[in-house]
Amino acid sequence: MLEIQNVTKRFKNGVVGVHEFSLTLKHGVLGLLGPNGAGKSTLMRMLATVTKPTNGTILWNGSNIVTSPNNVRTVLGYLPQDFGVYPNLNAVEFLEYLAAAKGIEYVSAKRRIDWLLQLVNLVDVCKRPLGGFSGGMKQRVGIAQALLNDPQLLIVDEPTGGLDPEERVRFRNLLAELSGERVVILSTHIVSDVEAAATEIAIIRRGSLVVHQPPEVLLQAVEGKVWEWVVASDDLVGLKQKYLVSGTMRRSHGVRVRALAETQPSADAQQVQPLLEDAYLFFVSNHRQAESA
Repeated sequence: MLEIQNVTKRFKNGVVGVHEFSLTLKHGVLGLLGPNGAGKSTLMRMLATVTKPTNGTILWNGSNIVTSPNNVRTVLGYLPQDFGVYPNLNAVEFLEYLAAAKGIEYVSAKRRIDWLLQLVNLVDVCKRPLGGFSGGMKQRVGIAQALLNDPQLLIVDEPTGGLDPEERVRFRNLLAELSGERVVILSTHIVSDVEAAATEIAIIRRGSLVVHQPPEVLLQAVEGKVWEWVVASDDLVGLKQKYLVSGTMRRSHGVRVRALAETQPSADAQQVQPLLEDAYLFFVSNHRQAESA
């Protein structure tokens, strides 16, 4: 169990990255959603014991990870947003080096690495220096290293950046498979990644927790509030000022708009099933309005 209790991170320049954030997680995949700059990476770095909170407590199975960081580090898999590699090592050498650093016995590490290279589809290039890898290939190496010790707590920060569509689907499926008896935290601003894998969702904005619920509950909150209809291109700017628009699609006869509204916004507007992106925009918008008030 991971317990985050009233955690605040204040930097030396006075900027508050995370503000009184509280969350309790058991096994499953948590999708941590928020815009760029919302505080997701700051929170992930604290959970991974890379940096310490200014205030508050983080507990892993009842143990304080600030005063006893090794209790979580031994069971932690972490893929940071700014993951780097040693360019002169190949993928096998790099993973062997990290396995040794994690204290994994050599024979077990060798078997694990062989399996992971197949899992992330790098077997054919595993002996090439990492300096010649594309961004997506390096990201797949990053995913492999996060899984080296079969972690009980897996933290991945913007993991699908640079991955092609097929690789993204493979990674989402992998997260779903891993979620059985461990805590997985997927931090991203891409709603579709969370929609495919998460059993719970936490939305963060400006360092504060907006909402923490299963996806089904978030979708229920916008049931009956999502509409689609066609408007003239010239009317689009004014419409965005009046309604919360979650999508637009150009058509030969105008722009098909998807928007949130309590009542029918136009005579030809049709009510549609909500998507997670609709719910995300709804909760973020409400939080913004409450903050302004």
